[in-house]
Amino acid sequence: MNDLKAVSGTGAAANGCGPFSTLSAESDSLRLSIFERIRAEGSVARATLAKDLGISPATVTTQTSALIKAGFIEETPVEMDAADAGRGRPPIALGVRRDAHLVAGIKLSDREHTAVIRDFAGRQIAATTVPAQDKFSPQSVIAVTADLVKRVCDVADIKVADLSAVGVGVPGFIDSANGTVHWSPFIEGRSLDFANLLSKQLSLPVVIDNDANLIALAESWFGVGRDISDFAVVTIEHGVGMGLILNHRLYRGARGMGMELGHTKVAMDGALCRCGQRGCLEAYVADYALVREARVAASKQPSDPSVQNRLASLFLDAKNGNAAARSIFERAGRYLALGMGNVFNLFDPQRIILSGGQMRYDYLYSDEILEEIHRYALNSGVDLPPIEVHAWGDLVWASGAAALALSHVTEAQLSDKA
Repeated sequence: MNDLKAVSGTGAAANGCGPFSTLSAESDSLRLSIFERIRAEGSVARATLAKDLGISPATVTTQTSALIKAGFIEETPVEMDAADAGRGRPPIALGVRRDAHLVAGIKLSDREHTAVIRDFAGRQIAATTVPAQDKFSPQSVIAVTADLVKRVCDVADIKVADLSAVGVGVPGFIDSANGTVHWSPFIEGRSLDFANLLSKQLSLPVVIDNDANLIALAESWFGVGRDISDFAVVTIEHGVGMGLILNHRLYRGARGMGMELGHTKVAMDGALCRCGQRGCLEAYVADYALVREARVAASKQPSDPSVQNRLASLFLDAKNGNAAARSIFERAGRYLALGMGNVFNLFDPQRIILSGGQMRYDYLYSDEILEEIHRYALNSGVDLPPIEVHAWGDLVWASGAAALALSHVTEAQLSDKA
C-alpha cells in the first residue's frame, strides 16, 4: 500500500467552475447539462462540447443557440498566437454571461459569519466577515443573516434586489429540501423554518444546507473535486461533519440528514456529546471536546477564555513539551483515524479531504495518525486513495453556499421543469 500523506492544496481553478461531469441517463435536461459543461470549462468551442459530451454537433448548435437567445451564455473570441492571427476566421468559443445572475453565499457559525457574492460564471466579486453576536435566538439569527446579505451587497456595490438567490450554510441537522434547521448548536430551539423566514425578509429565494455539505460543494465547484466523481470531505471545527459527493452530486440521505460522521459512535456510554447522546466521534475530536480536556492539562489559562484562545494555548503547550497537552491532541487524532477508517470502508471514495479550522493542529493528522488509518481500513491489496488537508478559512464555506444558490438558480432556469 502507498503511505497516506497529508497534501496541502489551494483548490483554486484557473478557469470555469463546477464539476466536469458528463451526460448520463439521469440527466434531467440536455440544455442544463450543456450549460453546466460550458461553465465548468470557462470557455469552450462547440466542437469540443460535442466531443466531450458525446452528442452531435447539430444538437450542440441548437441547444447553445437557445442558451444565447435566453441570455445565459455568449460567444467569445479565442485568443490566438500572433503567428496565427489573420489566418482566416478567428475561432469562437462559448462562455457563461457573468451578469446574467448574481447570488450570495453565507456561512453562519458561533464565532463569525462570512458572506460572498458570485456571478453566474461562479466568479467571486465581493466578500465580507462579521463577528458573531452572543444572542442566538431564531429571530436574531434571521436578522443577522439578512443584515449580512445587505452588507456584502454594499461591498459589491449592488442592491439586494439584484441577487437571484441566497445560499446559507448552518451547522447542525438541516433539511435542505424543506429549508428547516432541525437543530443547530448555536440557535436556540428546534425546527426553525429558516429558509422561508429569511426569504420573506429579503424577498428572495433562499436555500440552506449543512455547512459540511457546503464544503463538499465548494471543493466540487472550485477546488480539487472538480474532476473526480466521488470524494468525501471531513470537517473539524466546533463539530465534526462530513460531505459526500457521489457521481459529482451531493449525497444528503433519504431525510436530508445523512453523513453525520460526528455522531457515529466510537465508544459505548462514552463522553457526552452536544447532541445529548454519548460516545459520538465529535465528543472526542471537536473543539469543545479538546477544551474540556484542556482544563486539566493546560499550564495556565489564557486571559481570554474563548474556545479558540484556549485551544491555541493548549497547542502551544503541546509544542513546548507538555506531555498532557500533547496526549489530548494525539488521542483526538486516534479517534479521528478510527472515523476515517470507517469512511474508507463504507464509501471507498477516490479521495478524502480534511478541512476546517482545526487543521492547524498538526497532531490531528501527524504521520503516525495517518498511518493508523491503515489499521482501520480494509487491507484489500489495493492502494488507499490520498488524504488531503485543506486548512481553509470561512470564506470557502460561504463559497459552497454560493454554489448551492447557483445550482438552485441554474436548475430553476434551465431544467426541463423550468
